[in-house]
Amino acid sequence: MVNLGCFLAEINKGLAGFHSLAFKARNYEWDLQNLMLNKKHISTISSAEKRSLVSYFFQQFETNVLPEIPALRKAFIHSDFNEWNVLVDETKVVGLIDFGDMVYSPLINEVATAICYLTYDKDSFFKWATPFLRAYHKENPLQEKEVKLLYYLVATKLCISVCQSAQARVEQPENQYASASEKKAWRALNALLKINPVAAERHFLDALGFGFSCKQSIDVKLEERRKHLSSILSVSYNHPIHMQASAFQYMYDGYGNTFLDAYNNIPHVGHGHPRVVEAGQKQLAKLNTNTRYLYDLLPKYADKLLSKFPKSLDKVFFVNSGSEANDLAIRMAQKHTGNKKIMVLEHGYHGHTQTGIDISDYKFNNPKGQGQKSHILKVDLPGEYHYQEGKISEAGSHYADKAIDALRSNKDGLAAFIAEPIVGCGGQVPLAPGYLKALYPEIRKQGGVCISDEVQTGFGRLGSWFWGFEMHGIVPDIVVLGKPMGNGHPIGAVVTSSDIATSFSNGVEFFSSFGGNPVSCAIGLSVLETIEEEALQEKAKTVGSYYKSLLKTLQKKDSRIGDVRGEGLFLGIALIDESGKPNRALAQFLKNDLRKKHILISTDGPQDSVIKTKPPLVFTQKNALHVVEALAHSLKHFK
Repeated sequence: MVNLGCFLAEINKGLAGFHSLAFKARNYEWDLQNLMLNKKHISTISSAEKRSLVSYFFQQFETNVLPEIPALRKAFIHSDFNEWNVLVDETKVVGLIDFGDMVYSPLINEVATAICYLTYDKDSFFKWATPFLRAYHKENPLQEKEVKLLYYLVATKLCISVCQSAQARVEQPENQYASASEKKAWRALNALLKINPVAAERHFLDALGFGFSCKQSIDVKLEERRKHLSSILSVSYNHPIHMQASAFQYMYDGYGNTFLDAYNNIPHVGHGHPRVVEAGQKQLAKLNTNTRYLYDLLPKYADKLLSKFPKSLDKVFFVNSGSEANDLAIRMAQKHTGNKKIMVLEHGYHGHTQTGIDISDYKFNNPKGQGQKSHILKVDLPGEYHYQEGKISEAGSHYADKAIDALRSNKDGLAAFIAEPIVGCGGQVPLAPGYLKALYPEIRKQGGVCISDEVQTGFGRLGSWFWGFEMHGIVPDIVVLGKPMGNGHPIGAVVTSSDIATSFSNGVEFFSSFGGNPVSCAIGLSVLETIEEEALQEKAKTVGSYYKSLLKTLQKKDSRIGDVRGEGLFLGIALIDESGKPNRALAQFLKNDLRKKHILISTDGPQDSVIKTKPPLVFTQKNALHVVEALAHSLKHFK
């Protein structure tokens, strides 16, 4: 590596006196500064997942590299320094051939190209890149601003390579040479995601003696936060994380660490998904207004979203969050029925508005909570795991009978019954089979409407079903949406029937300044399109099934795992002690120990004793295995 670095540095110094108007004017697709000329080839990549990966790095180039190009040193460079073009005499580099890719381009592109070829088929990126870079820098010193771009430029070379291979396959399907190294290039691009740009910048700057700009300590970051924000806004983990960037199923802190995100269900199709980012950027630059104007994206998105629902649910009201959607759903139910009383589930959570808190046992029954209001009728959580009377298969009917008894004892009329298909704050508890099927008709007999809170369970996360209510074989009257709907952009919605929408329209006008705005519609539409194009619901099913099987196997080996439950990529692991009681201490230990292993999970449940894992749907089987192996290791070290 040292010989190669020194040799290329000498070549570049030797070319300093070279001049050619022809090469200077060359507009070449393989020139790293011309990455965007390859954008038209992305569509020829057959895999939707791979197209997204390449598109992500294109966006990173546009954001981080393109603005810097005018200020970079330019030179005539070989631009194809690889093992096929280097001549050696035993261990000594003696020559360089094939100047067919020569361009006038930023000097750092020469170094990035060489590093790309040196590392793309290796297991350790830095082991091969660093000695070469140090040797080059010693002979032909690089500038700090150039070194900061190396990560993105190596990715740029790989992107050009896979785009060109895909295009060549279309034009010359018999040409095996064009795609000979393609598999290694894809492997290298995925490896760069795990390495992350912060880690690469820090490593390269330190290696060349520039020094990585000193980051403030976590304690200082916390103090800055507390200066203007209330302590009621909690932070995750005993040692909080200063996040700086993210990509797909990975998050990057400000110190160069990569975290596997097995927890955050809001970036549904992946952190920073390029399709979603592009949709928001384009629309924001074009038009953003409110629903009192006519614009095509509103009916287009509404039509696409409603196509995912039963025909009886044919009206949608757009808002800005799941909390706001739940608030609106209760207003609609009360207006439609003329009643005020709401039936809710034990441990349910439906948002942070006042109405949301009123209907959330998780909030109002907290020791610091407001208590249960008189218009709230609470019934037991119908979880199979908690059922101790008779056979597990009878849990649904048992809890439904109890709820129906409570309902019939109620003399005040009923506006609605609201429940999540899987109760998150209850500890990721799926409602027992048959429960809703038995209860929904009784709710309607009492004049109430049935609300399914799909804020966490919707959009294909459960794998076998696009919406959680489908797993129970029922159709609600109102469905509430939020969280994953915009992949992190604030969107929420209430989906309901024409009858309920008509009742609501007889009241005071409904208007949301931002609900259903063009940017939100563009982003929401891109999420639905991404789920379809990348078959993410099917992926949630296959990866989730594999993930759950791994956890079930671990449960057989460790009696402290009392239950593994959930569907698709919405899973909970209930932890117990020797007496079978919730084991909060173990849950907190595992959460924080996995954080040390750079894996993000969290805890939930009434005793905060349930590990919850709801990763982005781009999560892979390899990621699932990594999490379970880390859990197994941590379980062995709990004292």
